[in-house]
Amino acid sequence: MFKEKYFVVGVMSGTSLDGVDLAHIVFTKVDNEWSFEILQAETVSYSVYWLNKLQTAVTLTSLEIIDLNDEYTSHLATVISDFIENNAIKNLDAVCSHGHTVLHQPQKGITLQIGNLPQLATLIQQKVVCDFRVQDVALGGQGAPLVPIGDRILFSSYDYCMNLGGFSNISFEKDGQRIAFDISPVNTVLNFYAQQLGFEYDDKGAMSRSGNCHLELLTELNALEFYSQKYPKSLGFEFVKGIVLPLIEKYNLAVADKLNTFTEHVALQIAAALPTQTGQIFVTGGGAYNDFLIERAQSYLPNTEIVIPDPEVLEFKEAVIFGLLGVLKLRGEINVLCSVTGAQQDHSAGMVYTP
Repeated sequence: MFKEKYFVVGVMSGTSLDGVDLAHIVFTKVDNEWSFEILQAETVSYSVYWLNKLQTAVTLTSLEIIDLNDEYTSHLATVISDFIENNAIKNLDAVCSHGHTVLHQPQKGITLQIGNLPQLATLIQQKVVCDFRVQDVALGGQGAPLVPIGDRILFSSYDYCMNLGGFSNISFEKDGQRIAFDISPVNTVLNFYAQQLGFEYDDKGAMSRSGNCHLELLTELNALEFYSQKYPKSLGFEFVKGIVLPLIEKYNLAVADKLNTFTEHVALQIAAALPTQTGQIFVTGGGAYNDFLIERAQSYLPNTEIVIPDPEVLEFKEAVIFGLLGVLKLRGEINVLCSVTGAQQDHSAGMVYTP
């Protein structure tokens, strides 16, 4: 007999490197309907040391990545333990952790999220559900995106669910199936250029707004092969490092102009991703705070309402959904949809570790 309530900590570290998101959540299932409440939530920013480590992880050798995985698992354990202790959290069913993606090349059968080693459970003295992507790639899937099943279960009242993080992604129902895919890079690129000007990020898109759009660069960005590919499809930092940034750097532009042009590109790709440009889009992720980006996207979607939730859900939605994925895994229920990832079948992904 399954429980009605589950108390978990969801843990997420995204490609935008904002930090580790932690959310203490209670999930309740009544009459076959799931609901959730965020009890406490916090983002623990990365130190300069960890920012440098994670930004350069894509260049490391296999042996160096093994060492990084050990070190990051220990770091994550400290972050999680401090969160549990500081909030006096008792009687958890599990800590459900995404880890941090350092390699994502599903076409080669490779995806690696560090911080998912078995010792995490021992270090934090809690049951851990983690490593949600590997099984999907082994089943021929993209290993991403994984959030859409949470969109279906928790946010089904919206026509579209979109996350604007390091990358943008979208999910929606079509012919009884959940469809989802990555749209384009967002904060992986915008933060990169904001940091060249000495800022962590482009606050509300003010720097982007001050620049001018370079039409030739915009045309080249929109013509990249990824955008014409059929879904399911997903992106990793390799795409940004190997294709997007070199393309932008071909042009001798002021940083504000690069930001403006790339923001326009993101807005255009958001609009192009919607099969019907009507209804409501539920937008979360750090990019939802970028007023200029939201304005530009809205300009291409005059008949679509962009809905931005309260800050807690906006910032911690992915941590909440990885908490849900962990609960579904504990129940032996499907938590990854093949209609989204392209895997051979729906399945229940993740590893369960006990102290």
